[in-house]
Amino acid sequence: MIFLKINLTTFVHQIKRVIMEQIKKEFTNGEVTIVFIPKRCFHSERCIKELPGVFNVENSPWIDANGAETSMIISQVKKCPSGALGYYLNQELEGEAVSASIEVLENGPYLIKGNIKIEDLDGKVSIQKGPFALCRCGKSRNKPYCDSSHRKHLFSQ
Repeated sequence: MIFLKINLTTFVHQIKRVIMEQIKKEFTNGEVTIVFIPKRCFHSERCIKELPGVFNVENSPWIDANGAETSMIISQVKKCPSGALGYYLNQELEGEAVSASIEVLENGPYLIKGNIKIEDLDGKVSIQKGPFALCRCGKSRNKPYCDSSHRKHLFSQ
């Protein structure tokens, strides 16, 4: 018989991390689908301040895809600095081209705009739709994505 000694707290934390990495929520109005990836969000609150009819933390669920016209939703989602919000048109074809731009934010992350291919350490390749923010300070607990740790650590560059 083999006995394993594990730290239960560490084990639970790792399980929660794996679950959070896989959470992707989608909300649709039939025309556009809003995609929310909670782990990427660094809570700039831009969405709830600028389009409260769609993004309202007082409601459950907090995203109502019927709360504004599709063009307004798309415009707002494109402003998400962390990339936690994305969208796709329900009639959109798969196989989008990979093309992106990278903006270095002062004292902050790299802001990726467009579509980019990301390959992880295990060789898993995925196409990520921007915008989203990649860590530049090295302190993120959500690497390669930014979690706003640069603010806490007073990163400047």
